[in-house]
Amino acid sequence: MKIISVIKILKKNRRKFVTPALTEIAERTSDPYKVLISCLLSLRTKDETTARASEQLYRIAETPKQMMNADIKKIKNAIYSVNYYKTKAMRIKQISEELVKNYNGRVPDDIDELMKFKGVGRKTANIVLVYGFHKHGMPVDTHVHRVSNRLGWVQTKTPEKTEMALRTIVPKKYWMDINDLLVQFGQNVCRPVGPKCNECPVFKYCNYYKKVYLKKTS
Repeated sequence: MKIISVIKILKKNRRKFVTPALTEIAERTSDPYKVLISCLLSLRTKDETTARASEQLYRIAETPKQMMNADIKKIKNAIYSVNYYKTKAMRIKQISEELVKNYNGRVPDDIDELMKFKGVGRKTANIVLVYGFHKHGMPVDTHVHRVSNRLGWVQTKTPEKTEMALRTIVPKKYWMDINDLLVQFGQNVCRPVGPKCNECPVFKYCNYYKKVYLKKTS
């Protein structure tokens, strides 16, 4: 199966590249709350900025209760470097309050419950399941959406449709690998602009390489 072959090759090559911020945070902590908050910070923000802002924020508060009681100005100052920091600060404060009041301070491990929080979509909910609880999920961001379409695994127009399609074709035991591998691959090789097709370790399995790159270089 081509999908399994690609996954195995990307696993072998992963040490060559920088680990995505959320993966790195998850590897340092087993706390679903921090995974959730860091994911919110990461939206439309570069990985290195997300990592730095997360570290600064957790110096102020590390639990929902601490965050709920933290001064909003301190939260804003800690995450000032991320895009939409004012909105994100309010969301973090609000979600923390809801967790304390309605969930005994614990992040739920159910995708539908997670999506009840304002600002939490399917991608974020899936990331919390995979990286926070080590449960099967299929987080699909722009990298996963782009790469899986270029490879020819799916033919979809949105990340949400890509998620649903991948759930039907990727063996479940590989679900927890997909986001990590394709995000890393998408950031370093299969970039949105100027993909490094000449350096691609899975080019022989790629529709984009055969239909677009070879035509450009021939």
